[in-house]
Amino acid sequence: MDNKVVPLSYPGYPPISEQAPMSFDQSQQFQDVLTAAHEYLLNRVEEERADLASWSPDTTMTFIRRETLAFIEQWRIPVNEAEMSVLIKALINEINGYGPLDGLLADPSIEDILVNGYDNVYVSRHGRLERAAVRFSDNRHVLRIVRRILNPLGRRLDESSPMVDARLPDGGRLNAIIHPLAVDGPMVSIRKFRNDPFSPRELMEKGSFNYAIYALLKAAVEARCNILISGGTSSGKTSLLNAMASFCPATDRIITVEDTAELSLKHPHVVRLESRTGGFDGSGAVNIRDLMRNSLRMRPDRIVIGEVRGAEVLEMLQAMNTGHDGSMATIHANSPRDCLYRMEMLAGFGGFQGSEDSLRRQIASAIDFIVQISRLSNGRRVITSITEVIGVSDTLISTQEMYQHETYIDLDQKECSRWAGLGFHPHTHKLEPFRQYLREAMQQERP
Repeated sequence: MDNKVVPLSYPGYPPISEQAPMSFDQSQQFQDVLTAAHEYLLNRVEEERADLASWSPDTTMTFIRRETLAFIEQWRIPVNEAEMSVLIKALINEINGYGPLDGLLADPSIEDILVNGYDNVYVSRHGRLERAAVRFSDNRHVLRIVRRILNPLGRRLDESSPMVDARLPDGGRLNAIIHPLAVDGPMVSIRKFRNDPFSPRELMEKGSFNYAIYALLKAAVEARCNILISGGTSSGKTSLLNAMASFCPATDRIITVEDTAELSLKHPHVVRLESRTGGFDGSGAVNIRDLMRNSLRMRPDRIVIGEVRGAEVLEMLQAMNTGHDGSMATIHANSPRDCLYRMEMLAGFGGFQGSEDSLRRQIASAIDFIVQISRLSNGRRVITSITEVIGVSDTLISTQEMYQHETYIDLDQKECSRWAGLGFHPHTHKLEPFRQYLREAMQQERP
């Protein structure tokens, strides 16, 4: 490898920190120095035939610090001590980590990382998007970091495979799409998940629902009701499903089926299944529908589907109608009624051969409750509705809404939430043993 580095400065060049009214690590000069110093380090690693992978973190840091100082002195780049520390830290991340993404990945308050080209990075905190104070040197820098993440996972991202969706070792999910499909440079979306998922009480304390709804969800899970969690993108469906699964008795055997494994159930007996994409010729693919069929042969007490999005809806309805009560799933829909329409549509795409009336009867027989969850304008995620599926009347699926979310402004002009109980008691016989418990919970919530 050629060890020539294009000089970035000359004697008398003004200090980098004085060239623009922005932080050093946000300046283009910093990116230029970082790129050149990284190339210099790679050349030095090759010259010394160093095996950085076998070195301890302290040894690697010492090597990077020494060589970076040599590089700065060789090209007489004017940086002060603080800027030097920032540069060395960034180089350590470039060599051993994920470059500009390292700090974002380590920040527990960040839920999503969105890279819209090399100099346009956003993060989501508490449901709200904000511009991140990081950037990459160029689009090649973005690709280098993404490929470093993907290599240990056995996934590729290049012209022959310009889209990728992968599960990260920590349980997160990465999606990337590049040129020519992405017009303005690499687009990367990273969804992070908590190592310790929220419990139902934690969600209640955060204001996602009240005690009466907590009691209903607890009773519904323990009574083996079949539940669909419906909502839009990033509305909190997976977090709620994780929390609700903690109500399952420890004696149950739960099998989870997902496209990309995201669920982290707090339960002692969980079997996790994940679909697999095929090779270049399409061979070897295993989809959600295949996993659903196989899960029925694995002696499940409950089946939990990460997201219903295709023909697997038929297997889910069959499982719920043939002795696998207590199963749960999430689905993308904007309301409980839309959720039912979407299930009919997916069943039609899946090749359902019966009449519309028979399909609706199967859905009504299988599903007990639809829990609608939404992300409000202020970023809060709340349950907006709990609807019971009662049956079929006049060829339509009959439902009754148990609780409805309302917002109001208190005396301090603060937006608050409340959940109006509509006075209905559940029809399902499964909740008969819990009626007194539910009445007491409703009484406790009344003002």
